[in-house]
Amino acid sequence: MTVPPVGILSVVTFLPALGALLILLVVPRRHDAAIRWCGLAVSLATFLASLPVWVRFDGADPDLQLEEILPWMPGFGIGYHVGVDGISVLLVLLTTFLTPIALASAWHAIEERTKEFVIAMLLLETGMVGVFVSLDLFLFFVFWEAMLIPMYFVIGVWGGTNRVYAAVKFVLYTMVGSALMLVAILALYYQHGTATGTYTFDVPTLARYVLAPGLAQNLMFLAFGLAFAIKVPLFPFHTWLPDAHVEAPTAGSVILAGVLLKMGTYGFLRFCLPLFPDASLRFGPWIFALAVIGIVYGALVSTVQPDLKKLVAYSSVSHLGFVMLGLFTLTPQGLVGGVIQMVNHGLSTGALFLMVGMIYERRHTRLIRDFGGLWAVVPAFSALFLIVCLSSLGLPGLNGFVGEFLILVGTFAINGWLAAVATTGIIFAALYLLWMYQRVIFGEIRNEANRRLIDLTPREWAILVPVLLFIVWIGVYPKPFTAKTEASVQALIAQVESKASVARAPMRVASP
Repeated sequence: MTVPPVGILSVVTFLPALGALLILLVVPRRHDAAIRWCGLAVSLATFLASLPVWVRFDGADPDLQLEEILPWMPGFGIGYHVGVDGISVLLVLLTTFLTPIALASAWHAIEERTKEFVIAMLLLETGMVGVFVSLDLFLFFVFWEAMLIPMYFVIGVWGGTNRVYAAVKFVLYTMVGSALMLVAILALYYQHGTATGTYTFDVPTLARYVLAPGLAQNLMFLAFGLAFAIKVPLFPFHTWLPDAHVEAPTAGSVILAGVLLKMGTYGFLRFCLPLFPDASLRFGPWIFALAVIGIVYGALVSTVQPDLKKLVAYSSVSHLGFVMLGLFTLTPQGLVGGVIQMVNHGLSTGALFLMVGMIYERRHTRLIRDFGGLWAVVPAFSALFLIVCLSSLGLPGLNGFVGEFLILVGTFAINGWLAAVATTGIIFAALYLLWMYQRVIFGEIRNEANRRLIDLTPREWAILVPVLLFIVWIGVYPKPFTAKTEASVQALIAQVESKASVARAPMRVASP
């Protein structure tokens, strides 16, 4: 039997899992330092292996690239089909970039069951990359569910006081959406098979099929959409997020905010829009309304949070509302802005959680009232913290501005009033971030314990500098990133509009 060649995407996907297996079998449990170094080495090797994906990807080609297609269960229409386009390639690189940073951030924070923690993080990376490269619905669902298990343990074993509650809540919310999505996957599978005679889970094949508008398409869209809305999380399905973030260790929060939330927005792009175009246009006004409510609500709730980590968690509800707003404008600016903002949020919010974790390791508190006057004690930390806060609120010259500006341009083309309301989210972001920064960093030292804090260590510099480089790079010169996604976005818009027009006249998204 001829063994098929292993493609670069399979290497990137399964290298972390292989590393986790080797750590499990080879490295003794008592050697914590060796375990940490091995985990970091595997995650860095995965990042290096993913760089050829970026280099070889042609942003001018809207088609899927670096595809690997192998028979898996051909009798059931199930295959191993992976590939990337301009929508997924950025998210694959984001995942492989943030994982070693998250592992490095846990160097001293995780002191018990180190071996299990490193294994869980590496398995989590395999699940996340698998979600972004899967082009078979069965394969996608396997990775989608497999990713839950290590994240459950990361929160439930190494989290805070209420970690079990937060972990169970995270899994239950996600499983509810997953169950409905599974029903919709099977319905689409049988409907395609009945209409064409070909029973398949292959996403490109299913995307070429024009599903008749009506109740069936609407229900499938809602089933997929609920699973993805919970993961985003889109208001009002966000209530699991603050608990999960607050209780998760720093490394878990970085991955949760940086990558896992993007699976929801990516799901809308990869599945809901091309598979259910008519329903996507029909429910677009509702998505707009929920996104704008989430933008304003998340920002306002962030303003009154006394806990640094919970403030950053609620800010994700606001920032991901911008992403959802951009995606459903179905304009080139809105969609490109949405994809870039997924990356920007992963960098900026991931960096915020890293820095909150660093100050928590020193003071063992996250309450804003316990700080103050830190600029005189830890000036390097304070300066970098300011850059990250300005990035998150969308200051021109930093990455957050690029995505939010494109999203608002795309939204204004659809509805000017909607764009105006969404813009208030940027104003509120400046309010809660700068007010928090002022209370934590400036003023008099109110607690004597703050006088003994040490500034950033070499390890912490090594963690933060790569993230800050990308924050500035995307803010100053975003073309290398936007160019990778423009052709795929244009093709997606054309596909949605052409499929929606087959069964009826095209309906532009109305104002909510």
